[in-house]
Amino acid sequence: MITVSDLAIQFGRQILYKDVNLKFTNGNIYGIIGANGAGKSTLLRAISGELETSKGNIEIGPGERMSVLSQDHFKFDSFTVMDTVLMGYKELWDVTQQRNDLYAKEDFNEEDGMKVAELEEKFANMGGYDAESNAGMLLSQLGIPDSKHQMMMSELSGKEKVRVMLAQALFGEPDNLLLDEPTNDLDLETVEWLEDYLGNYEHTVLVVSHDRHFLDAVSTHTVDVDYGKITLYAGNYSFWYQSSQLALRQAQNQRQKAEDKRKELEEFIRRFSANVAKSKQTTSRKKMLEKLNVEEIQPSTRKYPGIIFQMDRDPGNQILEVQDLKAVTEEGTVLFDHLSFNIEKGEKVVFLSRNSRAMTALFEIINGNREPASGSYKWGVTITTAYLPLDNTKFFDSQLNMLEWLSQFGEGNEVYFKAFLGRMLFSGEDILKKVNVLSGGEKMRLMIARMQLKNANCLILDTPTNHLDLESIQAFNNNLKLYKGNLLFASHDHEFIESLAGRVIELSPNGCIDKLTNYEDYIRDEHIKELREKLYRGV
Repeated sequence: MITVSDLAIQFGRQILYKDVNLKFTNGNIYGIIGANGAGKSTLLRAISGELETSKGNIEIGPGERMSVLSQDHFKFDSFTVMDTVLMGYKELWDVTQQRNDLYAKEDFNEEDGMKVAELEEKFANMGGYDAESNAGMLLSQLGIPDSKHQMMMSELSGKEKVRVMLAQALFGEPDNLLLDEPTNDLDLETVEWLEDYLGNYEHTVLVVSHDRHFLDAVSTHTVDVDYGKITLYAGNYSFWYQSSQLALRQAQNQRQKAEDKRKELEEFIRRFSANVAKSKQTTSRKKMLEKLNVEEIQPSTRKYPGIIFQMDRDPGNQILEVQDLKAVTEEGTVLFDHLSFNIEKGEKVVFLSRNSRAMTALFEIINGNREPASGSYKWGVTITTAYLPLDNTKFFDSQLNMLEWLSQFGEGNEVYFKAFLGRMLFSGEDILKKVNVLSGGEKMRLMIARMQLKNANCLILDTPTNHLDLESIQAFNNNLKLYKGNLLFASHDHEFIESLAGRVIELSPNGCIDKLTNYEDYIRDEHIKELREKLYRGV
């Protein structure tokens, strides 16, 4: 349990928030949401003790242990993978080191023997004899094979280090678990494992994430950090979003009677309570929603970007034909081979692979930025494309300001381009900022504005939700549902895929799987699971 009393955090003259009073209780998972810069990660840092607060107190239950997902991926480079995970349970690690030091003494005496006996009892009570086995199991479940458990952390890739840091945070089932963006750099299968793990977690969890499906799957509550206030709501992200949008529409319709508003909100809660049966926290969340007072539902003050993709012309019947395409890395690794498919008019297709570089290679090839190792592709004569690449670095190696930068990609006057920037929430002096100093989220919103200028009838998106906040992801997702053209994309966002794709094409070095189905059915289908395993084994 974590209790926050009269919390205030201020940096110079800027008050991030004040008068924050919250209680996080055992058995619940709290999804923390808010716009970029609102202070989500700052709240976790304050609760963990890493950041000194301006005012207030933070307490955890007596004798309880807190664990935090480390964001420093180089901190443990001088340790082995196994030791890094074991260090997540600090008390056990300290006892282990004291015990080992005593056993290593050459002049071991009777007093040392008594100390060892005490330490052995503590060691056993903390689960020390099963520690390495449990840590190894966590690592394996997170995709770190046994062969790497005794390697030095410095020998791992960045993505592997992320998984080890997550294993470290989870190790020993801490009473209070703080996770800041735990799904970053995880593949979809590992994210699903983490959802299941947290779904059965019996302690207190606070999690910051931009992954809506993940928040919906695990959260029993939503903590909204918004304009200097922190508010706790029952329910997951989807409930918060849909209820706040309903309350906003009601607030805008002043003529609606109070009793009509109440009935509409109560009906919404009833419907959402019925739908929550799919979640991994069904019982507790449903009880919360049933107790929820309609007065608790408030309109959000969030601003959502205006992402609107339109087409200058309708596409013809021939969209894209790919014949026996192959892609190989500079080191000679085959990313995919024997890839053939035809895209039909209006299709929205997600591309998957266990090697994320495969999708990037495909998109680079069909955009003319990379040569295939073999094979061919052909676009229809009526097709115009807009491409959102995974790496946009080269676009922002520039001293131009936002307005000048966007003006390169279309024709129109200053007012015309300011309108596009305004829709992406850039206004006033913001548009005079140099593009080379922008944050990752700001750069991504500019890239989306650039795409909108093209009015293309086929959009190609390589992991489009990277660096975007929840508001931008939601707006992006909502508009793509309405988009009439073709959509070819790759993503790690479960909800983004599930809500858009009607066809799944999975790439591998040994061929592909091509199915007309939604994503949820694709990953649940036992026959497809067998096909996927055979595909990657080359059977």
